Amino acid sequence: MDLKDKKITVVGLGNSGLNAAILLSDIGAKVWATDSQDTSSVKENAALLEKRSIKIEMGGHSEDFIKGSELVVLSPCVENTSPVIKWAVRRDIPIISEMELGYRFCKGKIIAITGTNGKSTVTTLIGQVLKDGGEDTVACGNIGNSLCGEISRIKDNTWVVLEVSSFQLERIKAFKPHIAMILNITDDHMDRYKTFNEYFNEKLKVFYNQDENDILILNYDALNLRSLKDKTTSKVLFYSRLKKTNGAYVKDGHIFCKYSGVDKKICAVADIRLKGLYNLENVLASSLVSSLVGVNEGSIRNTIKSFEGLSHRFETVDIIDGIEYIDDSKGTTVDSTYRALESCEKPVILIAGGKDKNSDYRIVRDMIKKKVRHLILIGEAKLAIKKALRNAAATEEAKDMLEAVKMAHGLAKENSIVLLSPMCSSFDMYTSYSQRGEVFKEAVRYIKENFERMQT
Repeated sequence: MDLKDKKITVVGLGNSGLNAAILLSDIGAKVWATDSQDTSSVKENAALLEKRSIKIEMGGHSEDFIKGSELVVLSPCVENTSPVIKWAVRRDIPIISEMELGYRFCKGKIIAITGTNGKSTVTTLIGQVLKDGGEDTVACGNIGNSLCGEISRIKDNTWVVLEVSSFQLERIKAFKPHIAMILNITDDHMDRYKTFNEYFNEKLKVFYNQDENDILILNYDALNLRSLKDKTTSKVLFYSRLKKTNGAYVKDGHIFCKYSGVDKKICAVADIRLKGLYNLENVLASSLVSSLVGVNEGSIRNTIKSFEGLSHRFETVDIIDGIEYIDDSKGTTVDSTYRALESCEKPVILIAGGKDKNSDYRIVRDMIKKKVRHLILIGEAKLAIKKALRNAAATEEAKDMLEAVKMAHGLAKENSIVLLSPMCSSFDMYTSYSQRGEVFKEAVRYIKENFERMQT
């Protein structure tokens, strides 16, 4: 892809846009970058690009800024309603995503992981198993470090473990992973997509360019994914915690991988440190990919046995007076909260709420009736959740996280769980799910310090 001396406009100055602009600058393109916001982080990234003589526009977009561009590169946050897209289409300027740009310059073999829930855990675990197994590996993408930002590290023999979101798939053209994986597709991002089918179909783009030399891995237990085997020319493998299948499965308390007629025993289910049935699915998926790459069973087992998971994903923060506090701030969908509750074997005080994504909260109603003793709501979505879950559990409202945790501690009894699993994004009150999780942890520390003080 020869872009030298051509004017390329990058839209969005977050991590993806910054690294796309730097990559384009390194290959000699004439780079222009625009962002509708002028926040401190945008200004910081803009200052880095201005040192490279990249022209910057902040605090809004203008049509004149993209005139003469031969390509527009979009950051994942840029929606189809953006005026930049309308102007580019009017001027017949090609539009691609940052991930597509990175793919055009990527020398390594790509393992692309998408789905509504579990992407980050599976991407991280596969990356760790491959590294521990001696493979040259780069884990990147939606997990935090964009593909464009890692291009200089990627060689011909590098395995690129790439977390892929629907936003990144919207503007691909040639993107073609050697191994594509879909973990699950459930209700999410209904504030961006008109229908669930629109969201579903964006996810399917992860395998559309694959051929018979590539592999597609699907979750057999997700009913809406099984039939996808008939929509691709690539080789299809499944993983399942419920049924023996050609791929990865559970038998007699052990994980097995089967392909090309050979069964390989990977590890015992009891070896998995990650809690929750959904994490058993994540380990199945990760084991299958790692085995396909060529990592031996012993090495896979050792990594699985030591892998503790990600921060803010069903993470036990502390146990105070017999009450377990669990941070699942990364649970930003209704399905992720359903799965978290499914994994709780003790009565739950659930803290939920945040920025509404037009989700259908009724999906989790029966699980809340079964598992939750008290529901404490925070954030913008309080009323929407309360209306959807009316009478499913005793419900309270809190003005902030500290009040919610104090309230939960007062309501919880010994041998119970206080679970933060919001079902919503964090952007009404926090800059990210991780900041929200840290605020929850601080509130738990406050409870512990004051409880210990009361005991002495």
